[in-house]
Amino acid sequence: MRRRYDHIDLRVPQLAVVTSFYEALLPALGFSRDARVQGWLQFEAADNDITEFFGVTESHSHVANENRIAFWAESQSEVEWLAEVARRAGARNIEGPMQYEPGYYAVFFEDPSGNRLEVCHRTAT
Repeated sequence: MRRRYDHIDLRVPQLAVVTSFYEALLPALGFSRDARVQGWLQFEAADNDITEFFGVTESHSHVANENRIAFWAESQSEVEWLAEVARRAGARNIEGPMQYEPGYYAVFFEDPSGNRLEVCHRTAT
């Protein structure tokens, strides 16, 4: 199957405010190879054949908006585990984890800068 995306570049007003949050969350999501470059907090996928990465950088004028980045989980229990990782890392405004509709189990939360994130598990109904 062809890839659907290559990377995500997320902006935050102050990188220092979110560093520990993403250092805890991204490896739990499978972005476990620390690949930081100057001015970025960047983690790559652990699979050597995949170059997907998630980068966070500072943009002092950034204001969080209604966009949301959703990550896939293999099971409901993985959603629950990742929700706990996010909570311990400092996630804000956590909603769930719970069944939102048949076949859709998710947790919604914000990083310390207010960027919206989600972890979900979907099954055919």
